[in-house]
Amino acid sequence: MIPLKLKTMKSYLLLLLCCFSFSSFGQTVTEPAHRLDFTMDDVEFNSAGVTLAGTIFKPKHLYGAVVLVHGSGQETRMVKIASLLAENGIAVLTYDKRGVGKSSGVYAGPEVGTNNIDSSNLNLLALDASAASNALLAHLPTNHGPLGLMGFSQAGWVIPLAAKENPNVSFMVLFSGPVVTTLEQLRFQFYTEGKPGFWETHTEAEAREHIRSDADRYQFAATDPRDALAALSIRGLWLFGGKDVQIPVNLSIEHLNLLKAKGKRYEYHLFPELGHNTTSSKLPDPFNTAVQWIKASGGSTKSLDNTFRQ
Repeated sequence: MIPLKLKTMKSYLLLLLCCFSFSSFGQTVTEPAHRLDFTMDDVEFNSAGVTLAGTIFKPKHLYGAVVLVHGSGQETRMVKIASLLAENGIAVLTYDKRGVGKSSGVYAGPEVGTNNIDSSNLNLLALDASAASNALLAHLPTNHGPLGLMGFSQAGWVIPLAAKENPNVSFMVLFSGPVVTTLEQLRFQFYTEGKPGFWETHTEAEAREHIRSDADRYQFAATDPRDALAALSIRGLWLFGGKDVQIPVNLSIEHLNLLKAKGKRYEYHLFPELGHNTTSSKLPDPFNTAVQWIKASGGSTKSLDNTFRQ
């Protein structure tokens, strides 16, 4: 974790935080009527010198299991999405991020003047996700189905690292996960300024040129998710919004296609009218697509016919 010494740097990373946090599936209490088909148990587990606190959602009939991996920000357990997954027969472990809620350790982020996308912090969060995977497995029956990682936005850098770390992980699902380096992501985001109407006044070619040639506003070791993705043999699904102004979607898809051409079992689905937040409970299509994919092909050799772009 690298402290940011300039206020301008802090404000730049705060922009990243605001755009890479998701609250639609955050910490809410489910109604009793929604708990009929699954149980909830609070757990603690150790990771890289700290104790993390979470909750396991265990349905009566299992199709598979996932660990939920956070986007950026001071995020606690994602109870709402965990409940929805459990209602669909998918066991879930969701936990408070390191240094947040009931989890010990030190949180890194712009609110406290540190860089949460430095490679050291992303690797630390990946160790936490790997430890969470082992903790979930320890609470499941032998016939639990495939185990995967599901994450949001910034988790696009964390999940490949965690999957590479843990051989028990057999698939991954990423909502708006960047497939570019952390520094490339920042160049793009500084260019769009998060403005919803950005694509009405700019072209893909202009954005690509800016990502390629713009000077970095500060320096730290970049993380490239393609390094881990190239080493993995598991299945992966990315869900993108065509109007995203936080990550370069078309460039990410191009990188995925190059990995697919090398035999990687990666798929994606593009929702042309959506922006960065593809996980809102008011936008069921991406979530339902993810659930369908996990049930039909998560961790197996199957694929969903023509549902996903090839």
